[in-house]
Amino acid sequence: MRKIVLALAVVSLSAGAALAQQPPGGRLGTGLPVPRYVSLKTDRVNLREGPSKDHRTAWVFQRAGLPVEIIAEYETWRRIRDSEGTEGWVLHSLLSGRRTALAMPWAKGDQPPISLFDRADEKSAVVAHLQPGVITNIKGCDGRWCRVMIAMEGARDVDGYIQQEKLWGVYPNETVE
Repeated sequence: MRKIVLALAVVSLSAGAALAQQPPGGRLGTGLPVPRYVSLKTDRVNLREGPSKDHRTAWVFQRAGLPVEIIAEYETWRRIRDSEGTEGWVLHSLLSGRRTALAMPWAKGDQPPISLFDRADEKSAVVAHLQPGVITNIKGCDGRWCRVMIAMEGARDVDGYIQQEKLWGVYPNETVE
């Protein structure tokens, strides 16, 4: 009789532990890693105080391609954080898996422009100088350097390499393919 009671207690504890890991209401997200970086799909994205359209809009992003970090998921809603630390909820359909990054958004105005090189080497030729906050499209990262492309309106796109530590939108030592 004791063995049966112990077995029931173990099953009961395991089920309780599984329930404790689920978000409120038992609704799971995508199963993708959290946190992770994505980008805004459109030029107008409402950042809400909670995960529904009933919650107040706290901010409106107006920059398609802006990188954001998903820090939580609830049904079709994603809690995101921008490079300035602002957090809120957006519908998943307003986000893109396309990886973008900001060139040193933390830099102050008195810092020199950020160099974009033609190879993953500081001694290689500089192909462009970037101002802080420029959105770059991530082509790949090896953990130290990222190959990026900057779309230029009315001109040829710029392609080159930047040190990964100078970007917000990729994790330190992260490899992006």
